[in-house]
Amino acid sequence: MDEEERVARVFLGRVVEPGDEAGGRWVREVGAVEAVRWVRRGGMGPEGIGERKWSGMCGRASGVEAERDLEVARGVGARFVGPGEGEWPSTLDELGDARPLGLWVRGRASLRVWALRSVAVVGARACTEYGAHVGAAMGSGLAERGWVVVSGGAYGVDGAAHRGALGVGGATVAVLACGVDQAYPRGHTELIERIAEQGLVVGELPPGAHPTPSRFVLRNRVIAALTRGTVVVEAAVRSGSLVTARAAQRLGRYTMGVPGPVTSALSAGVHELLRGDGLVVTDAADVVELVGEMGELGPERRGPVLPRDLLGPATAQVLEALPGNRPAGAAEIARAALTSRDEAVARLYELRALGYVERHGESWKLTRQAVMSVRDGRGGR
Repeated sequence: MDEEERVARVFLGRVVEPGDEAGGRWVREVGAVEAVRWVRRGGMGPEGIGERKWSGMCGRASGVEAERDLEVARGVGARFVGPGEGEWPSTLDELGDARPLGLWVRGRASLRVWALRSVAVVGARACTEYGAHVGAAMGSGLAERGWVVVSGGAYGVDGAAHRGALGVGGATVAVLACGVDQAYPRGHTELIERIAEQGLVVGELPPGAHPTPSRFVLRNRVIAALTRGTVVVEAAVRSGSLVTARAAQRLGRYTMGVPGPVTSALSAGVHELLRGDGLVVTDAADVVELVGEMGELGPERRGPVLPRDLLGPATAQVLEALPGNRPAGAAEIARAALTSRDEAVARLYELRALGYVERHGESWKLTRQAVMSVRDGRGGR
């Protein structure tokens, strides 16, 4: 991308709203430089863009100073990255005509390289303590495994995920719905500045641009497209986090959800996601097993190993055959264990050596230790 193309895309960033497919199609068909000439010239609008909308775009164009935007960006350590450049993540091209005209990036790392191994962690702004805990644990766990944590910089789960990654010295990217020289929400000014120092702050709106409800929604498509999968930690049924998840699904990315209490309205949206095509995850290991390379497997989930689990099958069968509330003779135990009396006696002496049974004359009885072990092995029945 040459300098004229760069300046033209910066200019159009103040004219065309994020995610405007009609505007994106127009720029793709005529080119950014010609689109700038056209909107400055005014007159008849391009096909597919209504008269009222075109009038508004021409009105915006009259006050745009692209060089000034580039100067302001340089002042805060930001750069403009356009399609086709070395730092441009090619996954954004999958958005088609809704692809950003370009991205403003603050931070030293390469956005393209970081996007190759990144996961989005999103969720409710007014999250519960459970949501904040899971968001932070997910962020730190992914970062410790070498993954970049991408989120929206908002209160709640977003902020928890960013802090979790930063807390272990990991990489994180905040995708904003305003200019990258702005801190929104204001209460996260320190967090966003820290992300700019240790990670990346990204946005498609020019410096000084303010967020609006529609821009928050459209920002989520960028989060989904940048990453290899999206994890929703907490979300109500009508949640912006689910917009990110649906965008990820449309792009063929992994869409994951962390279950919560069935009584919590803030988990209802996640549960709806999981009833569809969403995948259940409970920690970073689960996520990496899905989005990672072949062989990046999570640990096997199993309960604690009990001493009786180490017994051989024949010995365990004899142990199971002993009554729990009284002594029993060797012949009775053999019948219950479906074995011979001699075999049963041999196994009973083995069990006595291990502290599971004790002998009472000609009979055998479980010790207290064995009674508890057998109960645990039978699921507490």
